Amino acid sequence: MMIVIYILIGVAVILAVALYFQVKASHRQAEEQQKLLDDYQHRVNEQQKLQGDYHALEKNFDNVGEGYEQALQAFEKLEEEQKKSKQLADTLQQRCDTLQAECARLQQHALKSGEVIDRALAGMRDIAKATDNSKLSALIGQISDMDDVDGQKAISRTDNVLVSQIADEAISATGIDKISYLQFQKQIDPVAVATMLSTNLPKAVRALTHLLDNALKFTTEGAVTLKVAVDMEKMQAIYTVEDTGAGIDVAEQEHIFEPYVKLNQFFDGEGIGLTVARSIARRLEGDVVLDTNYPGPGSRFVLTLPI
Repeated sequence: MMIVIYILIGVAVILAVALYFQVKASHRQAEEQQKLLDDYQHRVNEQQKLQGDYHALEKNFDNVGEGYEQALQAFEKLEEEQKKSKQLADTLQQRCDTLQAECARLQQHALKSGEVIDRALAGMRDIAKATDNSKLSALIGQISDMDDVDGQKAISRTDNVLVSQIADEAISATGIDKISYLQFQKQIDPVAVATMLSTNLPKAVRALTHLLDNALKFTTEGAVTLKVAVDMEKMQAIYTVEDTGAGIDVAEQEHIFEPYVKLNQFFDGEGIGLTVARSIARRLEGDVVLDTNYPGPGSRFVLTLPI
């Protein structure tokens, strides 16, 4: 009986030991399987990450490709615009060259025409002076005025004359000393009587004539005074024309030298007299100004010419 018990105990021990090693082997196998599973999951995670990175790179590549395509289109458009701009610039340059050539031709034509007209006017002045034809003189003056409205060319000063001669010829041209309804006075400084100046006599006379005509036009009664003096320090001949006429409003003082400005539409003329007078004076290196400090009544204009 005891033998059977020992045998059973031995068998139980053997079974227990076998079971222990079997369980241990199972744990080891389970651990290895878990490790393999973890490795597999790790690889799966890495594959998913790689796949995500691939999709991101693929998307970035698509964006880069799209940006490159847009940049290429913009560059092509820019090239096209540059080509059009160059064509336009070439066209404008050709037109500019054509216009410059035409302007040069017209300027040359105008210069030659001006020379012909100047010679013709000089001849007509000689005839008018020799025949004492006042109508012809007036017509010559009107033709000359149109050239002097916006004249840019300097006027040669080749005439050496007395300062008083310009005043005398301007008075004669206007006939202001023979007007019955107003009093005309000429006041010449003794120094001016014997002083010579280099100028263009017809042009200087024309400038002063316009100032006298202007005074005569706006003075229906009262007096017009022409004062002639010389400033030896400034080397200037000074012609001052004063009148007792209507005067000039402050608002108009800035505009009276503009061409075709007429303060009174009822008077004859084109409104260029003062414009021409200033144009001539400045091209003779002098000037014409309105004395805005003149107390009046009437107006005072001052013509200066270099001696």
